[in-house]
Amino acid sequence: MTPLFLVLLFAVGVLSGSTAAIVGFGIGSLLTPLLTLRFSPELAVALVALPHLLATATRLVRHAAWVDRKTFLRFGLLSAAGGLGGALLQSSVSGPTLLAVLGALLIATALASLTGNFGEHRPSPPVALSLGLLSGLFGGLVGNQGGLRAAGLLAFDLSPRPFLATSTAVALLVDLARTPVYLARAGTQLWPLAFPIAVAAAGCLLGTLLGERLLLRMGPATYRRLVGAGVGAIGVWLLARAL
Repeated sequence: MTPLFLVLLFAVGVLSGSTAAIVGFGIGSLLTPLLTLRFSPELAVALVALPHLLATATRLVRHAAWVDRKTFLRFGLLSAAGGLGGALLQSSVSGPTLLAVLGALLIATALASLTGNFGEHRPSPPVALSLGLLSGLFGGLVGNQGGLRAAGLLAFDLSPRPFLATSTAVALLVDLARTPVYLARAGTQLWPLAFPIAVAAAGCLLGTLLGERLLLRMGPATYRRLVGAGVGAIGVWLLARAL
């Protein structure tokens, strides 16, 4: 891996960590497509898992007091089950199919960002819980779950900070369910890549800690729309690659 790519990896890590600090998701959406330029989709998802877990845990420490525990238990346990199932199913899905699914999910995430979580349309509780299961499933399968998770959590009528905190807690639960599967399956491939993983993790952590200070001046809504446009473009590009 060239020094230029490592610099780019760190920069995208900072951007993705900042995005997640403001809108609750973005690390998988931005880092995974970058890593598919150098690695298979399966390995790219595994590479992102550890930086994602570290940054999500750090974000949760900052917002833990605002987690809605009832929503977390109802929505989060289903998401974790989906995450474990998705991680276990990943090896049975071909690389082009994973790229296509990731591209489609990135486009869905972009729509969620551009429309304020699908126009803030509130799904019914059964639909919301189904979205929790699906978001975890796709999180385990292709490392991207933010758009579906955000859409599902809208049903629980949470104010902004509890929404962000609960979303972060659910994401961490999914990480804890899927990451051991990735490590067991790809551990021998990940060890030689410890330095790039550390670079990505450092970028995500820095972005998580400093993102609000650096980017909140333009307002979360404006920033969310800018990120949504970029994520959507990446999704279209990945779909084109898969097809």
